[in-house]
Amino acid sequence: MTNTLINEQLTVAAIQMNSQQNIEDNLANIKAAIINASTQGAQLVVLPENCCSMGRQFATAERFDALSATIAEYARTYGIYVLAGSLPCPYRPDGVIVPDGRLRQVSQLFAPDGTCVARYDKIHLFTATVADKQGSYNEAATFEPGTQTVVVALEVDSSVYQLGMMVCFDLRFPALAQRLRQAGAELLTAPSAFTYLTGQAHWSLLLRARALDSQCMVIGAAQGGEHAYKDGNTRQTWGHSTITAYDGTIINSYNDSELNKEAVNKEAMNQQQKNYEIVLAALDKPAQIQGRQKMPIFDCHRLA
Repeated sequence: MTNTLINEQLTVAAIQMNSQQNIEDNLANIKAAIINASTQGAQLVVLPENCCSMGRQFATAERFDALSATIAEYARTYGIYVLAGSLPCPYRPDGVIVPDGRLRQVSQLFAPDGTCVARYDKIHLFTATVADKQGSYNEAATFEPGTQTVVVALEVDSSVYQLGMMVCFDLRFPALAQRLRQAGAELLTAPSAFTYLTGQAHWSLLLRARALDSQCMVIGAAQGGEHAYKDGNTRQTWGHSTITAYDGTIINSYNDSELNKEAVNKEAMNQQQKNYEIVLAALDKPAQIQGRQKMPIFDCHRLA
């Protein structure tokens, strides 16, 4: 039994994207990223928030079932867990249409056989005034908040890993990460589309803090770069996809907002152009268990 535990590792991939409003192009990038991550040994791929489209939420929501089925088929074809960061959905988990003309922001986990094994509806909706081109953000105008926390079991190579699901603004609420840990979570997913300015200020800090709060690996798959909207406006997201260990240390990250920064000139960029980046890391479950035993903060927790 001891020898089995020593080798008990889960390889995860956080995908950074620069999703635009062409859903087919975004799906092609998602598929290519899943294939690439799988060939590098990933057993779980985490896509960013709004992976199929930045903006056009209602038009994208009309295709929720079809888009979910497409990503599920990618998971089945390549035999890998895929977390579809978030998709706008017109109905609640029980099938009831969201009232008041709003949507739900939904994160789904698809198993290697293509089945949807978990759905998490984003609980905390982004509300902020930011000194960027958009200025004011109010997700509640478009979305209804979810009400249920979600922890789901991943079965990989005869081992089981407990995954707690979050989305973007959820990272600012330590009680959620703590509750997911109390429900058994060992790793937390945080698909995101942080604004450039809020990401620059807080993204890395929040990932590390939630890891420390929960003693879980935190997988921050992010949107990064400039996103063009059909009204002529643009939005900038921070990127910097990062995977953080249970003790708050950064295991691996892509240290930029823009993709293709490695291309030193235009000719090189044309040859090397990629529409995603992959950040890989391994969850060493025995080391995490040992770290939790050395600092048993949840045995000491008194307020929740």
